[in-house]
Amino acid sequence: MSNSFVSRGATVLLAAALMLGAATAIQAHHSFAAQYDSNKPVKMSGVVTKVEWTNPHVYIYIDVTDAASKKVSNWSFEMGPPHMLQKAGWKRNALKYGDEVEMDGWLARDGSNSANARRVMRKSTGEVLGAATSNSQTLTNSGTNQAAP
Repeated sequence: MSNSFVSRGATVLLAAALMLGAATAIQAHHSFAAQYDSNKPVKMSGVVTKVEWTNPHVYIYIDVTDAASKKVSNWSFEMGPPHMLQKAGWKRNALKYGDEVEMDGWLARDGSNSANARRVMRKSTGEVLGAATSNSQTLTNSGTNQAAP
């Protein structure tokens, strides 16, 4: 085998690997409509158990207690990326473990305990934080609909 044949093969293999990696990254970042149902709004209150402040989305996890059964279930709420939340006034440590919050958003299509957040309200102060949602709507402290920043 000649060096040019091996070199060409290595180049093709590298190009294929790069395209596969790019396709995987594109597929991993989803559209709102692919994962969430805008016809299924949800509002729930709970206690913050975890905040993941990472790209491409911030996630808030809360424990929600069912009023009838008293069963506690953990829910995840997807929000916008950190830079958009910071632009809307969020700080990395705005919510802490144990904070009580009320979350508004839209349920996941797959029936899992997850939703896309539209609004976050800190129950101790009544402060409303927009969620920089990927559904292009969020609520501000004034309680009005605003395009996500």
